[in-house]
Amino acid sequence: MSEETSKIAIIASKGTLDMAYPPLILATAAAALDMEAQIFFTFYGLNIIHKQKMHTMKVFPHGNAGMPGLFQGFLGTLPGMPSMATMMMKGMMKKQNVMPIPKLIEMCQMADVKMIACQMTIDLFGMKQSDFIDGVDFGGAAMYLEFAQGAQIPLFV
Repeated sequence: MSEETSKIAIIASKGTLDMAYPPLILATAAAALDMEAQIFFTFYGLNIIHKQKMHTMKVFPHGNAGMPGLFQGFLGTLPGMPSMATMMMKGMMKKQNVMPIPKLIEMCQMADVKMIACQMTIDLFGMKQSDFIDGVDFGGAAMYLEFAQGAQIPLFV
């Protein structure tokens, strides 16, 4: 590899609790390995960096083939199951000392991970830039692609 800094370009498009972790963990791990990391948050992935929504993300068991048997099939469709699955997931995370999303975001910021909120999606959903955490940049697909074209690792999460 050349002396140029390695880069990882991540697209975060899902806004559930279980899908918020992969882009943040990958970005912080990359930064710890001295890689330049960027996350482009689009569509429901914006929930991860939304001031209010980041605290209310849930796990949705229905249609998630990786969920334990209890939540598979009909049981996963019952009212209250997302809340129950979320409570169980948060309990397991706490027991295993998994960092909460706001703390992982703080780690990203401390590691200079560039976080970009998709302005087109913000407009589409009727949101405002002020709805998002401090330190987020706002831009579109071209902004992501400019960085991604030089990235050795492009990921869509």
